Formats: sequence, C-alpha cells, structure tokens
Amino acid sequence: MLREKANEVKEVLAGIDGVVDEHVETTGSAIPQVEVEVDLAAAQRYGLKPGDVRRAAGIIVAGEEAGDMFIGGRAYDVNVWSLPESRHSVDDIGSMLIDTPSGEKIRLSDVAEVRIVSTPNAIKREGASRRLDVDANVEGRPLSAVISDFEKALDEKVEFPLGFHAELLGEDVERKSAQDQLGTYGIISAVGVFFILFAAFGTWRLAILSFLTLPFALVGGVLAVYFFGDGVLSLGSLVGFLTVFGIAARNGIMLITHYQHLEREEGEPWGPGLILRGARERLSPILMTAGATGLALVPLAIAGDIPGHEVEHPMAVVILGGLVTSTLLNLFIVPVLYLQLGRQGRPANVPQSV
Repeated sequence: MLREKANEVKEVLAGIDGVVDEHVETTGSAIPQVEVEVDLAAAQRYGLKPGDVRRAAGIIVAGEEAGDMFIGGRAYDVNVWSLPESRHSVDDIGSMLIDTPSGEKIRLSDVAEVRIVSTPNAIKREGASRRLDVDANVEGRPLSAVISDFEKALDEKVEFPLGFHAELLGEDVERKSAQDQLGTYGIISAVGVFFILFAAFGTWRLAILSFLTLPFALVGGVLAVYFFGDGVLSLGSLVGFLTVFGIAARNGIMLITHYQHLEREEGEPWGPGLILRGARERLSPILMTAGATGLALVPLAIAGDIPGHEVEHPMAVVILGGLVTSTLLNLFIVPVLYLQLGRQGRPANVPQSV
C-alpha cells in the first residue's frame, strides 16, 4: 500500500508544470523472502502456540544462538541451524520436522503455510511510522508556485486510507520555517533599532522620523527581486532585506547625529546651510559604505543562482538594490525631512539663522 500510494503521488507530480526528475526512492524495492504464516486451527490441534511455530521456523531458516563455549580464554557462539540442503526450496522448508508438546514430530507445512513473498529490502521510519520518499526537482518555475499546484492536485487526485498520509518535506518547508523565524527576529530587531535611534538622537520625534524613512531603503531590494530574482522571495532575500535595513539605520544615525554635532559643538546656525554642510561632510562615509559593500557582493550577483549559491545570490541581489535606495534616502530624503521636521527636536539654546 505504501509503494502504491507513492506511485500515485509520483504520477501527480509528473503532471505539475515545472516538476522534473520525479521518482520513488529505490531503497524500498522489493526482494523475495520466505514467509511463514501460522494456521491457528491446525496449530491448536497439535497443542502448539503460534509463537512456538514461528520460533521453530526462525531456527530452521535463520538459526539461533543456543549458548557459548569458552576454550583457551576465548568465547565461541554455539548456534542451532538446519542443514543447508534442508532449506534450498519452499518445499524443503515446509518438510522440516518440528516438535509438539506430546513428543510427536510434525512437518512445518502441517501447521503453517510457507511461501515466497515480495518484501522491501529496507524499511525507513520517521516518528515510529514507515515512510517512502517520492523525490522531485523544480525547474523553470518558482518553487512556491509548484508547491501550491501540487498540494491542490494531491488533495483532488489521491485518497489515503486510514493510517496513511502524505507529508511535504524539502526546501519549501525549510524556507517557510526559516521565514517564520526571521519574521519574529526581524520584529524584535526593528524594535531594538527604534530604541537605538532614540538613544542616539535623544528625542522621540527624530527617532520616529528616522525609523519611518527606513522602509524606503528597502524599495531597491524589492525592485531587484522583481527584475533579477524572478519575483521569488527566498530565505536569502529576507536576510538581504534585514541587512539593508541595518545599513540604512546606521547611515541615518551618522547623518542626523552629525547635524546635531554641528549645531551644538560648532555653532552652525539652523537652516539650509547646516543641512548642506552636514550632507556634504557625510557624503564620503555613506558612499564608501555602499561602495565597499557593493563591490564585495557583485561577484555573487553576477555568478547567478548556481548550486551552492542558493542563499548568497538572492541576498546579494537584494543588498545591491537596497544600497542604491538607502544611499539616496540618506543623501536626499533624510536631510530634507530633517530640515522640515527636525526643528522641534532641537534644544532651545541652539542658535538659529534669521
């Protein structure tokens, strides 16, 4: 039944667009084995229990250790087993004599059916249940789209009897699990970044202003995924978004704290002159950060989605796209917003231009 349902699942996979190399694992292929099925009524007539018959059959076919001998300080196993010529065929095994409680000897075939059956040469288990893998690869389509089509087709075309079920494993399941974890950690990180912004600026207004501009830095990463990543949001892409978020927050802190330094320490009056000077002095550090990071990631982006780069390539694409928009954010948008909205967050003793 397990192999039958596995073949049905394989047929469903074969009908999904984008699925290639679908196959049922070969480790569960069938091999001939001797099976002894006890005839309960016949065994009862001779006063034999089913376990007695099975035990006798096991000794005849496979042998059993009966004890140990110690000779010269070494232990040797003593095994009871039938003669080789007595187990050459099913008829030979069925003709082997076994003892009964009354002392009578009867043939094994008198109380059991001996036959050759097809059995798996290996049995895999997961959670105390037998399993059989049906493997496939995806080519030419996003993995998430293929999985969605497969789940619908599986529900419609395959019915599992009681005790049997299909369980989806592999890259898609791992990706969803990782995405859930990254989502949780991302929220925690965002909250942490907000409080870091407040600690750096000293006012809730500037912290909120800077925090709300950070999503703009991710626009470049979204566009990069759409145009260069086939529109697939993978685990590497999520890591790239978190990286861009951190770079944008760092550059924003550097820029706004520099504005505050120019006002408080160097007496620069409030106005467009302060904004232009601060942006000009922070231009080199911001561009250096973006340039150094981008140059390090260009080889990963150019190499493409080759084996071994399943995480690095989409991460590099997202970070490169995000670096463009995060740099524009900190050089153009943040200064303008600070000029318009940052006045109320400034200390009262800071000089202002007329």
